[in-house]
Parts: sequence; structure tokens; C-alpha cells
Amino acid sequence: MAKKDIEKTLPDAAAPAAGKGKHKLIILIVLVLLLAISLSVGGTWFFLSKGDQDEAKPETVSGGQAAPVKQAAIYEMLTPAFIVNFNYKGRQRYMQVSIALMARDQALLDALKVHMPVLRNNLVMLFSGQDFDSLATPVGKEMLRQLATASVQELAQKETGNVAIEQVLFTNFVLQ
Repeated sequence: MAKKDIEKTLPDAAAPAAGKGKHKLIILIVLVLLLAISLSVGGTWFFLSKGDQDEAKPETVSGGQAAPVKQAAIYEMLTPAFIVNFNYKGRQRYMQVSIALMARDQALLDALKVHMPVLRNNLVMLFSGQDFDSLATPVGKEMLRQLATASVQELAQKETGNVAIEQVLFTNFVLQ
């Protein structure tokens, strides 16, 4: 009889101990997760704030002078938009492209404006020589943008002696 009483009391005594163990495990997991999150946030903040401090310090050249600061971008829209036609599988297709030139020096951009008819001619010839299928893909559009940038930079180098244009940007691109 004494054994039965002991067996009855043992499971009741073990039940609260198991419940406390689960609570301790849950609390431990929550604390570990909070520690991991706080370390992640702290590390991110540390590295990002370190980058801001590095950018804030002016770089010095060996002579003790500050390095030249990169000038703000200047954008020149080429208007009107370029419209080019294609003969694709027996059907007439069209492409309309609006372009902006990105430069850093207004004087170089003004020197290039004198040669705008040649620049527009080169771009029309470049656009009309493209394959319609390749232009329908994002990769084809990016390749065309890079070709246009190279063409404009080549013309600028030839005519003004400087690569005045940093990038050619498509502000509108329509294929029909």
C-alpha cells in the first residue's frame, strides 16, 4: 500500500518539474534569439557608421592637399526623342527612345552641344542597326545603352578632346 502511495505522489511531483524545464528552455531560446538579433543590429550599425566616418574624412594626397571632390551630376535631355523603324518578319516595327546625357562638367557639356547634329546622327544609325528581338530583353536594352554611351564618348573625345559624357541614360524606351 505504501508503494501505491509513493507511485501516486511521484508523477504529481515530476509534472511540475517537467513544466519548469519547458519554461526554462523557452526562456533560454528567447534569450539566445534576442542576443543574436542585438548582435546583428549592433554589427550592422557599427559597420555602417564606420563607412560614414570614412567618407566624411577628406582624403589627402601626399602633398597634404585634399583630393578633388567628385562634382555633382549634370543631365542634358536630348529632345526630341529618337524614333527608329525596323522591318521585322515582314511587319513594320518602331522604337522610341528618350535619352539623357550625364556629365560632371558644364563647360565640357556645352562644348559637346556644338556637335549635337553629329551626335544625334550617330545615335540614330546605332539604333536603326539593332536587332528587334534583342531589344525586347532587358539585357539587350542595357547593351544598347552601353553602346550608345561608348558612341557618345568616342565622339566627345574626337571633337572636344575630353570624354565629357559619363553615361547615356534611357529615360523612355518603347518598342512597338
